[in-house]
Amino acid sequence: MAEAVKVAVRVRPFNSRERARDAKLIIGMNGNTTTIKDPDAPNDEPKKFTFDFSYWSHDSYKENAEGYLAPTAKHYADQKMVFEDLGRGILANAWQGYNCSLFAYGQTGSGKSYSIVGYGPNKGVVPLFCEQMFVGIDKEKAGGTKTEFEVTFSMLEIYNEQVRDLLNPASNKKGGLKVRQHPKKGFYVENLQTKPVDSYKDIENRMDEGTRNRTVAATNMNATSSRAHTIVGITFTQKFKNEAGAETAKSAVVNLVDLAGSERADSTGATGDRLKEGAAINQSLSSLGNVISALADKSQGKNVRVPFRDSVLTKLLKNALGGNSKTIMIAALSPADINYEETLSTLRYADRAKQIKTQAVVNEDPTEKLIRELQEENEKLKKLMASGGKVDLNDLADDDESAGMSEEEKEALRKELEAEMQATLEDNMKEMEAMKQSWEEKLKEAQAAAAVADQAEEAKKGEKKTTPHLYNLNVDPQLSGMIVHLLKPGNYKVGNNKSDPPADITLSGLSIQKEHANITTEGNNYFIERCGLDAKLLVNGEPVTAKEQLDHNDRVMFGTSHLYVFVHPKQAQANPTAYPKVVTYEMAQEEIAKNSGFDMSTDKKSNEDLLLQEDLVDMLPAVEEANAISEELDKKIKFEIVVISPKARGLASGRTEVCVKMRNLDNGLEFIWPRDKFLRRKYMMQEMYQNYQEGEDWKVPDEKDPFTEPADLEVQIGSCNVYLQSLAYLIDLKESMEITDYKGKEQGILEVEAVPLNAKGKEITDADDVFVEDPKDLVGGNVSFTLKLHAARGLPNKYTDIYCKYTFYLDSDPTVTKKIGGTSNPEFGHKKTFKYNPATSQLVNYLANGILMIQFWGKQKVAGAKTGKKQTTKEMMMSRALAQGSGIAGNAVEKTVDANRTFYIFQLATLKKRQERLEGKINQFKNMIVEAERHNKARVHTRIIQQVLSAQHPKIAEAAIKKIGKDEGAGDLNSDGPPKSSACTIM
Repeated sequence: MAEAVKVAVRVRPFNSRERARDAKLIIGMNGNTTTIKDPDAPNDEPKKFTFDFSYWSHDSYKENAEGYLAPTAKHYADQKMVFEDLGRGILANAWQGYNCSLFAYGQTGSGKSYSIVGYGPNKGVVPLFCEQMFVGIDKEKAGGTKTEFEVTFSMLEIYNEQVRDLLNPASNKKGGLKVRQHPKKGFYVENLQTKPVDSYKDIENRMDEGTRNRTVAATNMNATSSRAHTIVGITFTQKFKNEAGAETAKSAVVNLVDLAGSERADSTGATGDRLKEGAAINQSLSSLGNVISALADKSQGKNVRVPFRDSVLTKLLKNALGGNSKTIMIAALSPADINYEETLSTLRYADRAKQIKTQAVVNEDPTEKLIRELQEENEKLKKLMASGGKVDLNDLADDDESAGMSEEEKEALRKELEAEMQATLEDNMKEMEAMKQSWEEKLKEAQAAAAVADQAEEAKKGEKKTTPHLYNLNVDPQLSGMIVHLLKPGNYKVGNNKSDPPADITLSGLSIQKEHANITTEGNNYFIERCGLDAKLLVNGEPVTAKEQLDHNDRVMFGTSHLYVFVHPKQAQANPTAYPKVVTYEMAQEEIAKNSGFDMSTDKKSNEDLLLQEDLVDMLPAVEEANAISEELDKKIKFEIVVISPKARGLASGRTEVCVKMRNLDNGLEFIWPRDKFLRRKYMMQEMYQNYQEGEDWKVPDEKDPFTEPADLEVQIGSCNVYLQSLAYLIDLKESMEITDYKGKEQGILEVEAVPLNAKGKEITDADDVFVEDPKDLVGGNVSFTLKLHAARGLPNKYTDIYCKYTFYLDSDPTVTKKIGGTSNPEFGHKKTFKYNPATSQLVNYLANGILMIQFWGKQKVAGAKTGKKQTTKEMMMSRALAQGSGIAGNAVEKTVDANRTFYIFQLATLKKRQERLEGKINQFKNMIVEAERHNKARVHTRIIQQVLSAQHPKIAEAAIKKIGKDEGAGDLNSDGPPKSSACTIM
């Protein structure tokens, strides 16, 4: 019977960054219902979602003496509650012989790993499941059962569409392990090691081993661990005699999946990037979304193809999502307002997943039947291979993937399956051989192989308490502290694997020299110094240039990615309050950013400034890494962080963004990359560097090279802000405005003109003396004007094919001028008329308060070939750094121009013209008094005064003033009697 996927959501507490910026809570929970509030629309009704479980873990807890986060209120969901609701059901299903899957989804930093793995005494679902499984086995054995129990453990990682065996790193060659498809078992990883285990301690050791291997690989390859999926596989088999006396095996495969973080993505980040499809880093998560969407549609009765084959992850999760498995999904939520879009996306993802249905069956068969089926399948495969026959897609059991496929796609799938027949045959042979070996023999072999390493790790854990040592820091808290280098008294050389003689502490990866640093001891004190000028070494964020003493909890950076903490237990015991209590990766990166010239203070900063600060800290190591790869591969490219305001990007509104400037050191070409484009390119740079390290062919054509951009790619030269306030008073505008780049530096001058038009479409000039006292008077009337972009003056000579573009008011498409080449003073001669009849209050408000952003675009001229000695990338970067005195902070330290200057210029011009027109109106009133005196009138009728006051042209005012002499009821100026009309007297 089909059963729906169970879905739970869980919200975490605010993290330290969110607390520092006084983040607002946007998540609410009541029973199984979860709500989310839009921080930009606080008065709107919150969006509601209902799930099987909604776990509130945001507050109402206290850390007890053992370090466990215990509830202080009933509504708080601790680790035990989550396990009882989710893990206990998985455990019960496994005992019954059902395949089970649990996978966690959410934004990076949302708490996925805490629910799945946990930390310290706060064990997650995986360790609690394993612990309770062996509690149950021991209980059965103590009760005298004759059933035999076999448990095997595997751990793999999917990174950039490559599968790595975390328990056998030696097998992780180029391209990763192959994913094959078995006619009966479905997709599986070929040659993945499954380790026999007989206790929870065994599993704990294997998990630690896998996490250490993952940490080493991530550090050496500069891989971003948050972009990797981890799958823990546990096979639980019960062997017993059935009622007929036949040997029977009941088995359950339990997959516990920690998915990669769903990163915050800018939808415009891929714009114009020819390599946007090149990086496979996001392929698995995107494919998983497509699979969940297709399965949800299928559950509604729609005939759709489910694209399981589109990624490695979806192949391996096929059973969990669409086959023989009881499946649970837990979605981790970030509580802060700044993560609204990502959290809403996670909730919608989870809401879609709960529509999926799977159909689990008990996996119970006599052992003889299993062997016979394997033999029969092998015979069938041998005959098929011998005859050269083709695979019939219709023969694939429970496989609907060919639905909706074209003939070409079917043929490609058929060839893929035929290529896997040999692998399936070999796999079946291995499985039959394994059946002949007793469980005790397998267990003994596995324990003997792991004994030495396990004993060494246990010994190291004990020595850490008294011996000075270094431990690693990683952006993923799970991976911090997994690499430990004990520093007993003596001297230690730090270097890469090419060091001769071998280094005492071997580090691999970017910017690690053969002889990188020396650590020496003098009594109880430890000192560190670099071995050469090329060795990058930081202590507490500052470069080490001479021998320096290390103190407890000092942060040490070797190269660009090996970040460690120095621990000195005796110093800590002697003066426990003198050192930071907790050292985090974020803290270490913030001090590196501060010493690189970034302002990292939090005092009197807005939420947007604090978010910008977070982005800077996140981007700093990524840019350092990209520059290090460029140096290693001699790509002649330098990357710098730049901070760009929305106005500098030619936008009327938005938030300031961290971008990256890519500069070609050979030809001087510069390009600004949005954050997402840079990160996507960086993953491809990592892959290129990995190929270089492994001796593979790493060079690719320019069109596929993540370090290149086409020379003729258009770039934004700068922008100009035109304030439209004068048009709201029907005053013409004629100014020479500064064109500024993203730094606020002047790039040239734009000659711009905006002239209001009368009802006949003719330009209103000063001579017309048309006057509008309040822009609201324009609402409902005719508003027309002409915008003229005459020319730009003094643009940098390195640009050609220059043009302007702008989007006015509600236009959906930008207006683009003609392109001008061969000059730094392009004459655009652009003219466009805008007509609005009737004018709406929205338009008038836009004119009175809005800004027209005019962007300037062009192509860069390629500089001529350089003469003289050719320099390497490293030498060129060094020369540039010495000349400029700057690092990777492109413009993040200071602003060069007052951003409000243009606004004041326009406002001053408008006020000046309004004042001129007001003076003209005063003169009309003077003329009115003179006219009344000339005709000896004591009073002027209010109708005439009103006509003069509201006249938008001098001739209209003059015609009204001439009526004064004809007003018989105005009285005699020399008469002393009371006024005989309702006219007012002009004093």
